[in-house]
Amino acid sequence: QVQLLETGGGLVHAGESLRLSCVVSGSIFRIENMGWYRQSPEKQRELVATITSGGSTNYADSVKGRFTISRDSAKKTVHLQMNSLNPEDTADYHCNAIVWTTAREFKEYWGQGTQVSVSS
Repeated sequence: QVQLLETGGGLVHAGESLRLSCVVSGSIFRIENMGWYRQSPEKQRELVATITSGGSTNYADSVKGRFTISRDSAKKTVHLQMNSLNPEDTADYHCNAIVWTTAREFKEYWGQGTQVSVSS
């Protein structure tokens, strides 16, 4: 079984920063893409940022220039550095990973989420 555990959420004021981390554990052969998604009661789940095993990144337009995704493949960890936060960033942030559990089997996994709240 594979598990994703997110940490780093919290309550901050507008303009401040937070760093989210997600550790992947369990039966892992290889991790492909990793990413962060967010969901709030007012919006559907949306992509925040993704990073491939080769380090290529993709960001939602709303976070470009403010958020940075990175990964430490040796530690099976993905980070999301969030700067210049604003109230519109308030949401539950979920880690996502495409994990090969064997040389022939892969599956998409999700973390339980970590809450980010930004006050104005």
